[in-house]
Amino acid sequence: MVIAGYLASLLIGLSLGLLGGGGSILTVPALVYLFGVDPVLATAYSLFIVGSTSLVGTFPKYKNGEINLKTAIIFGIPSIIAVYATRAFIVPAIPSEVFTVGAFIVTKSLLMMMIFAVLMVFASVSMIRDNKKQNTEEGKQVFNYPMILLEGAVVGVFTGLVGAGGGFLIIPALVIFSKLPMKQAVGTSLLIIAAKSLFGFTGDLGKQTMDWQLLISVTVLAIIGVFIGNALGKKVSANSLQKGFGWFVLIMGIYIIIKELFIK
Repeated sequence: MVIAGYLASLLIGLSLGLLGGGGSILTVPALVYLFGVDPVLATAYSLFIVGSTSLVGTFPKYKNGEINLKTAIIFGIPSIIAVYATRAFIVPAIPSEVFTVGAFIVTKSLLMMMIFAVLMVFASVSMIRDNKKQNTEEGKQVFNYPMILLEGAVVGVFTGLVGAGGGFLIIPALVIFSKLPMKQAVGTSLLIIAAKSLFGFTGDLGKQTMDWQLLISVTVLAIIGVFIGNALGKKVSANSLQKGFGWFVLIMGIYIIIKELFIK
């Protein structure tokens, strides 16, 4: 299982390098089911792994002019504030037993995994469907400030709760509300994910006992995956890969829902 976990770590980075997102949705399931990490702690680990890996992935994107710094700042500030507040205040305030339905007890860990699984299903739909209206034209950038700020805050809360980067929410928002071309939206999304994930992780420092050996080893493998993904991205159709990965994420999301609710 541990070997499978390390292979999954490579896959996390591979997806980020190829697609600019998606890999973060695998991090929590890999940590929980393959490394045996507690779900709540796994969301904290995921922020560090995803943040560090995304940060490394931004360097080639920046070099190629595929990052819009102004957009990253406008979207990133409310997102960073929201993710830090969620990790520092909201997550610790959730009781270990949230509520009961008859004899069924909804624990904090179960709630986190269910939120994550539902997010995986939505992410998979975003990756599978054809986005034929993607903005590919260069022109004057127009900001829809209220929507960008609102979307940034919402993505920050989701990131804080489940430890996923939220690229499937960020990229469409940047295309629609900031009028960014798709390549710039992907690169800018990576920078936003890196900043808010790493800031969010600081909200857990001193509140959780971290297994730094596991955390660093998974992060290093994910970073190696990013470089492999960047190299493969020049030779492989990103659209086909994205759809295939989307179906995989959909199956994983459904599996988590079934396992957490019915298989004990």
